[in-house]
Amino acid sequence: MMNDAAMQALGSYDQGKMHFLGLGTGLGSALVVDGVVLPMELAHLPYRKHTFEHYLGKAGMRRHGKKKWRKRVADVVRQLAAALLPDEVVIGGGKVRHLDKLPPRCRAGDNENAFAGGLRMWAQAPKPQAGPTRASTGAKSRRATGTSSKNEYVGVGTR
Repeated sequence: MMNDAAMQALGSYDQGKMHFLGLGTGLGSALVVDGVVLPMELAHLPYRKHTFEHYLGKAGMRRHGKKKWRKRVADVVRQLAAALLPDEVVIGGGKVRHLDKLPPRCRAGDNENAFAGGLRMWAQAPKPQAGPTRASTGAKSRRATGTSSKNEYVGVGTR
């Protein structure tokens, strides 16, 4: 199962190690390393007197104003980049449009990238394989063994 931030991250991914931050109602986050997406819950980590989400989510922008919110976004991106060492940071979500300029080594994502992420995830998903059949396991039906006992039925891999 993948959340919306992980889907948008996978859809935004190009190569290497990419950190995704989704600025919206809350704060979404994911890391993609060599094409493998790792959903993260960084929003609830302590930051200042509260959490990252408290300052960077929709309510934080309203509470502190856009000017402070933009400074805090840049600060959080800098701190997380120092810890995670990504090749690039993608900032997406509905609130990315409120940033006048992006922090260094960042690019803007788009909510539409979640669709591309879903398609990539589907393409990478393991294909279902048919399970073993009675013939392949050597199991015999009750009729073939001439018994009517329910305990005599052989399931996959048991006897």
